[in-house]
Amino acid sequence: MPIQVLYYSQMISKGGESKMLMKGSDIVVESLLEQGVDTIFGYPGGAILEVYDSLYKYQDKIHHVLTSHEQGASHAADGYARATGKVGVCMATSGPGATNLVTGIATAMMDSIPLVALTANVGVNALGKDAFQEIDIKGVTIPITKHNFICKSPEELAPTIRKAFQIAKEGRPGPVLVDMTKNATVGSCEYTKKVPDVIGSRNYTFPTASIKKAVEMIEASEKPFVFVGGGCIISQASAALKEFVEKIDAPVTDTLMGKGAYDGTNPRYAGMLGMHGTKASNIGVSECDLLIAIGVRFSDRITGNVDTFAKNAKIIHIDVDDAEIDKNVPVDLGIVGDAKDVIEAINLTLTQQNHPGWMKEVRTLKDRYPLTYDQSKLTGPYVIEQIDNFTDSQAIITTEVGQNQMWAAQYYHYRRPRQFLSSGGLGTMGYGLGAAMGAKYGCPDQLVFNIAGDGCFRMNLNELATASRYNIPIIEVVLNNHVLGMVRQWQTLFYGERYSATVLHDKVDFCKVAEGLGCKAIRVTKKEEVMPALQEAVDYHGPVVIECIIDDDDKVFPMVAPGSSIAEVFDEADINK
Repeated sequence: MPIQVLYYSQMISKGGESKMLMKGSDIVVESLLEQGVDTIFGYPGGAILEVYDSLYKYQDKIHHVLTSHEQGASHAADGYARATGKVGVCMATSGPGATNLVTGIATAMMDSIPLVALTANVGVNALGKDAFQEIDIKGVTIPITKHNFICKSPEELAPTIRKAFQIAKEGRPGPVLVDMTKNATVGSCEYTKKVPDVIGSRNYTFPTASIKKAVEMIEASEKPFVFVGGGCIISQASAALKEFVEKIDAPVTDTLMGKGAYDGTNPRYAGMLGMHGTKASNIGVSECDLLIAIGVRFSDRITGNVDTFAKNAKIIHIDVDDAEIDKNVPVDLGIVGDAKDVIEAINLTLTQQNHPGWMKEVRTLKDRYPLTYDQSKLTGPYVIEQIDNFTDSQAIITTEVGQNQMWAAQYYHYRRPRQFLSSGGLGTMGYGLGAAMGAKYGCPDQLVFNIAGDGCFRMNLNELATASRYNIPIIEVVLNNHVLGMVRQWQTLFYGERYSATVLHDKVDFCKVAEGLGCKAIRVTKKEEVMPALQEAVDYHGPVVIECIIDDDDKVFPMVAPGSSIAEVFDEADINK
């Protein structure tokens, strides 16, 4: 006799108000629909089976993407969120399914990405008894989430999911985890639809005196430099930022997370700041008399030696999170508020400034110290430049972590927000491929490239099977130098060329692997093969892997040695002197 499956969707009347008696797993899906969710990335299992059964009924309203691994689901949800500005959603079952999300959740936390991760757990009576595939995922993720919940009854599901989305979006965004016991998803209760609360401007009330003080500091400055981070993208401050920069008459630098907040083709843009930033930005910030930092957290990769960072400058720090003010770098003026709101408030008061001498000085630095690489052979920078030219600087670029990431940051021109997606804070190898799939689902009309190194590609290349299963037209560019390039670079420069565990010369054929997983594969060994390969990949209208064979000793320059001042930035020419 077949098992009878009961779906609860019975209308009842209580106190004159019509409500729906609904199974918990259906409430989960209905709650996601309330929030406008149209795409979920996940992987099923026993504990979350009820929710997947409900998804089957709602498949015409929510598209579920079955990834090859739960980590791929979390990175895809992250990429979707970064590319669209919406909340990304991923799902996993209990135990190892839930713990496999951890790296992706931590990645989102470090970069302030709005994410809701839904996990399932054993029944309430089995909690704490080491039941099969039981894990205290709420306890595990406390340090890497903005908040997390466990729902033990169906009545808790709708209000908790609503709260999770609100927390993920408001203020400084971040990931929220909702764990659901079997009791919650199997049981039934009354459900009433609710229109989500609007999360508008963060409405931080910053003192008028702070705006006045900022204007006074700007007007007193002769060598101002504007430094922008991911907070400018989150707050949609680009238009206000452009006006702000023009009014100050200042050069601009950015963090890895801030790329695209200010147009990278604008003559005022001096390049990225920090360990692999340009000489123009690193020297310029070291010589400026006022640094206006907006939506940044002053990470160690930006500041170098904190004691010497911007030593000639007064610093204004604008950030939505008061915990960031004076955390890593002491500042002269901290303004806690939404970046867009604060910039607009300053723009209303600030009069036009003019710094022709300072702007000429920074332009001279740019001309004297351009980004350079060996033009005689196929290199990572050359490949990135060709992608930039081929796409007219308009594609969405995701990256892995290491040399590939830095070259993508240096040699592609990011013209708008949400165009560059990369794991900045956690530095997650294996992030980019999942993120590229999520970005393509979020922005189907955009070209999406993932820039990878061969070491990173090995981490999560199984997601190529996901890309081929759904025929997701992403282009995976593998810069294959047969080594762990960035680590090898450090070993060359600082560890006496002792290449411990960084050489990957083996028999793995990435093109055959890609084809075996259902993707088109193209191998490039010469400079003149790059453009035809890009055209072939775009014309294919499906997932493509382009493997570019580059030299194992290519390096990322400029560079600041760890612990050094950013003013001591050096390049290959300096080494060869």
